[in-house]
Amino acid sequence: MHRITVIGGGFAGLTAAITAAEAGAKVTVHEAHHTLGGRARTAEGRYRTNDGPHALYNGGPHWTWLRQRGLIGPLAPLPPLEAARLRLRHRGTLRRTPPLALLKLLRRNGTEAPVDTDFRTWATGIAGEEAARAAAHYVAVALFHHDPGSLSAAFVQERLRRATKLPPEATYPRGGWGGLVDRMAARAWNLGVRMETLSRVDTLPTDTPVVVATSLDSARRLLDDPTLTWPSGRTVLIDLAVRTRRGDAFAVSDLDAPGWLERFTAQDRTLAPAGEQLIQGQIPIAPHETKAHGAAHAEELLDLAFDGWRDRLTWRRDALSNGRTGAVDLPGTSWRDRPAIDRGDGVYLAGDQVAAPGLLSEVSFNSALTAVSLALGRHELDLKSA
Repeated sequence: MHRITVIGGGFAGLTAAITAAEAGAKVTVHEAHHTLGGRARTAEGRYRTNDGPHALYNGGPHWTWLRQRGLIGPLAPLPPLEAARLRLRHRGTLRRTPPLALLKLLRRNGTEAPVDTDFRTWATGIAGEEAARAAAHYVAVALFHHDPGSLSAAFVQERLRRATKLPPEATYPRGGWGGLVDRMAARAWNLGVRMETLSRVDTLPTDTPVVVATSLDSARRLLDDPTLTWPSGRTVLIDLAVRTRRGDAFAVSDLDAPGWLERFTAQDRTLAPAGEQLIQGQIPIAPHETKAHGAAHAEELLDLAFDGWRDRLTWRRDALSNGRTGAVDLPGTSWRDRPAIDRGDGVYLAGDQVAAPGLLSEVSFNSALTAVSLALGRHELDLKSA
């Protein structure tokens, strides 16, 4: 029987553990935290927050994989009336519709963006400078980067198409990511996976293949490999609860600068106590900017879309996510250029900044399946998309 060690009990680590156990391997998972989940944890208590948004995109391969195993669980559908309350800030004011020129970039007309040109330059040539800037800022919700226009045009275009697809691909597990993690952990447990929490690994085992399913920073330290780097973003995460008021926006996308606010209790009332609304925001900031700068930006959007929010505030938390929001590809690079999954000597990487395709958590999923396939020598586990 194959034996595999998985380091990290987040979404990538649990995916790797389940996949390996289903293939007949004996699996041990080491998680340094006292609970599983990694960045997919949901906070306990009155306000069930996540590290950023907790949407699952149903157009990716991980959706099918989870559904086949009964792991998706109950979803929180967005009521149609709430969906109509999406607002866009453009030229300093709130709008219900995007600039007309922006629609040129959303057409499925077969025009594929190049890898080696930045999105701003490519999009300006198609729809003009204003539309290019607005599109880049809108897609920041799926990038968490302060300057999406500077990234590879092909990289940004794919995410813009996914983020604006109708009907929307984003779906919301009721109660946040935590329920999904619990179901994945139960599946792993039933397959015989041994899961050790509060188990920090400082030295790699040499008697089994190892899947390192941690952040790239942690993997770099663990493997003592300075080449394990890739650009990511710096994002201020804003969580706040306000007393309910009719007329609040469902979400606000800033087209003047990257930023997004969303009232998650619009689709899932379990996330906050009765009579309160939970709002979460992601505000990307540049390397020289501070958390306070991002918080001030969020407050500008709150002033526009959530009238009287300061007087209604019941709880707030601000945090900075630095280099933990997934890979971004600069012009001339694609996912194939990121750190390779196979590190040699029976060591494999899984996570959202390694050489695997996909959007957000799909990268973790794809890399986890590929890592297990390589570790077991079972190429039939490889995803066609990889």
